[in-house]
Amino acid sequence: MPIVSFLVSAVAVVPVCQRLKVSPILGFLVTGAVIGPQGLRIVVDTEGIGALAEFGVIFLLFTIGLELSLDRLRAMRRLIFGLGAAQVVVTAAAIGLVAWAWGNTPQVALIVGLALALSSTAMVMQLLIEGRQIAARHGRVSFAVLLFQDLAVVPILLLVSVMGGAAEQSLLIDLGLALTQALAAVVLILAAGRLLLRPLFHMVAGTRSRDIFMAMSLLAIIGTAWSTMSAGLSLALGPFLAGLLLAETEYRHQIESDIQPFRGLLLGLFFMSVGMLLDFSVVADKLVWITAAVVGLMFLKTVIVFILCLLFGLPRDVSIRTGVMLGQGGEFAFVVVGQAAQIYDLIPAEAAQFMVIVAALSMAVTPFLPYVARRLGDRMAPDHYRPAGPEADELKELEGHVVIAGFGRVGRTVAALLSRRSVPHVALDLNKDVTRRARSRGEPVFFGDATRADVLERLNIESAAAFLITLDDPHAAALTLEAVKRNWPNLQVFVRARDAEDAERLEAGGAVNVVPETFESSLQLAGRVLTALGTPDDMVNQMVEDIRNERYAPLKILAEEPAEEERGT
Repeated sequence: MPIVSFLVSAVAVVPVCQRLKVSPILGFLVTGAVIGPQGLRIVVDTEGIGALAEFGVIFLLFTIGLELSLDRLRAMRRLIFGLGAAQVVVTAAAIGLVAWAWGNTPQVALIVGLALALSSTAMVMQLLIEGRQIAARHGRVSFAVLLFQDLAVVPILLLVSVMGGAAEQSLLIDLGLALTQALAAVVLILAAGRLLLRPLFHMVAGTRSRDIFMAMSLLAIIGTAWSTMSAGLSLALGPFLAGLLLAETEYRHQIESDIQPFRGLLLGLFFMSVGMLLDFSVVADKLVWITAAVVGLMFLKTVIVFILCLLFGLPRDVSIRTGVMLGQGGEFAFVVVGQAAQIYDLIPAEAAQFMVIVAALSMAVTPFLPYVARRLGDRMAPDHYRPAGPEADELKELEGHVVIAGFGRVGRTVAALLSRRSVPHVALDLNKDVTRRARSRGEPVFFGDATRADVLERLNIESAAAFLITLDDPHAAALTLEAVKRNWPNLQVFVRARDAEDAERLEAGGAVNVVPETFESSLQLAGRVLTALGTPDDMVNQMVEDIRNERYAPLKILAEEPAEEERGT
């Protein structure tokens, strides 16, 4: 019955939310509250549902790992271990002091502070993905803080066990052993993954069995989850590490496609399980205090993250967006409070229930936070529209990103695809209205002249993976190409051309990746006509690909020549 109820809810919730233009997360939360033990009691086994729902978070973190890489994660180390650590420590101290001032013992206050300092990885990351903000700057900062919070769960749970008298040695020794064990587990997973994952997937791919390939993907996810759980780490950390390793293989796209249905359904179940935690009778009895606690928690966490981001040199608009997105309580608060109250009897049952309701309600309002973050970010955004370009310190941590010159319809389409793949990017445009509208949506677009090397330097172009020219003015495109090739000759440059003649001029100017606009549109139109006339899709696709290869063959030869010259020297 619970599974049937969930599937019926999933089928009904998503279309309704899409029609209402709200996040499906909100629909799942409301549905969980309605069908749960505090509502219509259609589902009463919340523990069983919760255990299954955890797999939604596991699959989400695995997918995020697939869309990152170890190199990109290494570039974020200052935000993860600097800003992330500061957020946990400062927020836990501030919330703990408030709890102590309201009459709680220092022990209870510390647990309350640590539990509520953590935010919801599942909700925040899903909302960033839905809004295509994961590659935006505030999306990357939010992810860095959330990743450290997942790492911090281990010492927090150990501290709870020590306070409950379960530890046999001193706190420092126990913490040292736990951290050593956690580090060893991470190193072991990364080392074993590098040695085993690619050969195993290569062997399985050789069977040409989609079922076996999917089974191997599930084994990698669940096996690494079990490994980190056994080491006392977050259940989702192992799959995240596995995703990072598989992101460097040729199998990442097939793996992501295979697990996508599991991730969506199980995440929906997770959000419903959060909604089931809401006890409406308690909320009604203590409505004023609970409302004040939820508002106070979110305000305090937002302000703390905002200030810390400013101290770490982030702009005001990025800082406030990050602060608002991380203002809620998280799923790990349920774990910490549950152990402290039920296993070690450190927190009174009434106080524990109050904390769980506050954390759950703060998560329930999280789907509205992207809108609030965007509005506040717009108000605090500095003047980024001067010809000098963006401030260097705002983009200095970018690495392996794509620089886009021109943010018209082509530039926007490319940026949207890059965002879906979580590829960091930044764009320049000389239309102030275009840049203002894009930044109001949280997109990394700045006013600036792409033909000027000093402006491009502010985009950290020397660390960029590629440069894309989408300008519709052939003369401006040629000048931009000249500026890039003159100053950064080894950078990959992709150029949009109007027609074949324009493409030849750009090729003569040094571009080796040119896409003629009229040529590609004619191929697509011809393919659709042939399909409409009854030509099989596979035959049409093969014909289009053959013509495309013939057209781009000279470009491939040009692309290989420099490499041959370098080998000759």
